[in-house]
Amino acid sequence: MRGLASLLLVGSVGLAGCGFTPLYAQGAAGTDASRIAVHTPDDRLGYRLREQLEDALAVSRSAAPLHRLDLKVESARRPLGRRIDDTASRYELTVRAEWTLTPLAGGEAMTGVETATVTYAAADQPYAAIAAQQDGEDRAAADLARLLRLDVLRALSGR
Repeated sequence: MRGLASLLLVGSVGLAGCGFTPLYAQGAAGTDASRIAVHTPDDRLGYRLREQLEDALAVSRSAAPLHRLDLKVESARRPLGRRIDDTASRYELTVRAEWTLTPLAGGEAMTGVETATVTYAAADQPYAAIAAQQDGEDRAAADLARLLRLDVLRALSGR
């Protein structure tokens, strides 16, 4: 037990000396991420993506933003599988986002592209079909928000 405690103490001293800072610690790249103004298209998918991304970045509305994140979002739906009546049994939804992160104090903008793909079952009933499509959009927005969060944190840590 005593050996384990001393090993942990030596390991923590070593990490403190190397300049290691946890991602969510004060002064890390993650602190700038909470001060980003996210701008998406004014449609359902854009709203869901902005909502998911603001949650993923832990955006603070109480502090003035340091960066502006502009997103251009495109989606495409492709039928998969065929039933006996030649209608699609599943759909594949691909959502592509081109992002631009601009420092509000001036400086060079950073850009990138991310893509998320999800599938969902096609339903015969009209309401169920709409609900399935919206659920697919919500899942694609959540996946894309996670990918965009990683891109933004990488961009902030590299400047």
